[in-house]
Amino acid sequence: MAPQTSVIHDIGYQRYTGPRLGRWYANRSLYEHSVRAAFGIGRGAKAKIFPWLIIGIVLLVAVVVIAFRSISGQTLMSYRDYTAGLSYPVMLFLAIVAPELVSRDLRDRTLPLYFSRPLLRTDYALAKYAALVTAVVALLAVPQLLIYIGAVFTRTDGFSGAWHEFGDLAPGLGATLIRALILAGVSLLIASLSGRRAFAAAFIVGVFLITSPIVGILNFLGNDTLAKLSFLANPMTLMLALEQWIFGVEGQNEGLPIGGYGPVYGIGGLILLGGSVGLLLLRYRKVAA
Repeated sequence: MAPQTSVIHDIGYQRYTGPRLGRWYANRSLYEHSVRAAFGIGRGAKAKIFPWLIIGIVLLVAVVVIAFRSISGQTLMSYRDYTAGLSYPVMLFLAIVAPELVSRDLRDRTLPLYFSRPLLRTDYALAKYAALVTAVVALLAVPQLLIYIGAVFTRTDGFSGAWHEFGDLAPGLGATLIRALILAGVSLLIASLSGRRAFAAAFIVGVFLITSPIVGILNFLGNDTLAKLSFLANPMTLMLALEQWIFGVEGQNEGLPIGGYGPVYGIGGLILLGGSVGLLLLRYRKVAA
């Protein structure tokens, strides 16, 4: 039997000598990829259906508002009313996108690949959070800007009219940013607890819907102080009360009966924001990788 011989093949392996782009580039790439993933960009048609269905709804409402103003010369809803009126589409958007951003990585166990790069656990969490905030802001701010452009073209008072209209737009954009910062933190925290996207989506919707009747129950109890503070129990009503305290009551709208407890809602918003983001960072410090 002939003896076996070993052969060494030179496959031309060389060490990488190019630039090492480092942690900042990894963070930026993860953020950009996550924003694209939020809208299904770069993925199959199935991943685009639900996000773009929500986008279609918010754009349709904007078109109706623009058309109504151009025909009648009257405002159908303010920019803040537009943001508040789309609370449920935003809730569904968060329930779809937040699990897409983090639950998939938990399920597929790709976190070790991320953390083998110059990317910290907190970097990963903050990049995902920033991407979701960006997606929500884009979802609500772009239609408002379209409404603003349509409104400017219907005005006859030139630059002063455009500036006055911008004064109406600014609170709407401010309310959009507040909602994006707080609701994205809450949704991403919930989604990070499960690797199953369906479960994570159900949990997110559940938090927003189950806490809604609590507000009604606290109001029904009849205690004046408790009724004025009841809107803290639900993230959506907390947003409304917080925006009312910051930007005031609009037009003939009486607003929520929060009395003089506006600062309490301000503190509640900060606690919800800081708590959700802080717990999200803590979650990824302890997650297995």
